Amino acid sequence: MNVRPQIAESGRSKALSVSLNQDNSCFAVGVDSGFYIYHSDPCTKQEAKNLEAGIGIVEMLGRSNFLALVGGGRAPKFPQNKVVIWNDVKAITAFSLEFRSEIKAVRISRSRIIAVLLNSVHIYAFSQPPEKLHVFETYDNPLGLCALSAKTLAFPGRKAGYLQLFDLSTGNVTIIPAHTTPLAAISISPNGDLIATASERGTLIRVYSVATSSMIAELRRGLDHATIFSIAISPSSRKLAVTSDKSTIHVFDLPALSQSSIHASGTGVENGTKTHNSAYGDNKKWGFLSKIPLLPKYFSSEWSFAHATFEGGGRGCLGWTDEDTVILISSGEDQQAKWEKFVLVDGEVPGTLELQREGWRRYLDAE
Repeated sequence: MNVRPQIAESGRSKALSVSLNQDNSCFAVGVDSGFYIYHSDPCTKQEAKNLEAGIGIVEMLGRSNFLALVGGGRAPKFPQNKVVIWNDVKAITAFSLEFRSEIKAVRISRSRIIAVLLNSVHIYAFSQPPEKLHVFETYDNPLGLCALSAKTLAFPGRKAGYLQLFDLSTGNVTIIPAHTTPLAAISISPNGDLIATASERGTLIRVYSVATSSMIAELRRGLDHATIFSIAISPSSRKLAVTSDKSTIHVFDLPALSQSSIHASGTGVENGTKTHNSAYGDNKKWGFLSKIPLLPKYFSSEWSFAHATFEGGGRGCLGWTDEDTVILISSGEDQQAKWEKFVLVDGEVPGTLELQREGWRRYLDAE
């Protein structure tokens, strides 16, 4: 059953969806003719799979031969209520899962398949045949928000702004009242120790410890409303990047979990990467005003220490390839569908870092 309406014909190339694999080394793009696989840095096309029909969602399982596909575009290859686990070496369907409504997102690991619907999240064992393990109800989730690490699955709760954390090993569920308005973005750090959220207001990003469910940082993107596109936490869990419809990417410091009460400032080098250890210091835009009681809350929130402008559509995926490099892959048509690379470099003022756009490419034209 095809539950998604057909899209009017268009002669333009269009990236229907983009997604990074687990270590951000590759990204996948769904198009009206099938899907593409690219190396993340530098941006080079690794594979073009012509299925002669549209793929709306592509999720990679590391660099393995298995991918999760959902149909989309002008002439969908598969129904939009079906997840197809695709064996790319044999170019066949290994198995599939079918649901009663449209699939908003899919996440996969070597042990789990996660299907996200508008009001529910379905968890299956990655086996043949797949075994249904859990189903959770959620608040309306049109964006298909869901983040998966080796041990934790995060997705919206049953109330607006609430977050559910599901421990994949113990089955324990933790509810966090993260925001008062519906969630707009969720991201888990690469090592699974932190989770970051943003709401539809788009002014604050809140960061929580997965182990304790306590908030360790509140980051302020700005004072005016914005639509948050993506959030990404660096490999060491010491930096966070966020993009929005303001066509900007902001980078924030994050406190070390074991030293969250330590105030530090300045720059240094740890394991060969630049650090800007001012999580509770110099990059607080309002300085001493944050310590004055009864002032509005935005005086006490953490502000970004670096930012830059991007040129692509922005709605897509964001990921760190190392501690100082972040890539943004935007979906959409022609000019919007861009790969952009940003690098943290030493600033003109001693002891500061700046975010520079080092390169870009219209990846649909890449060979």
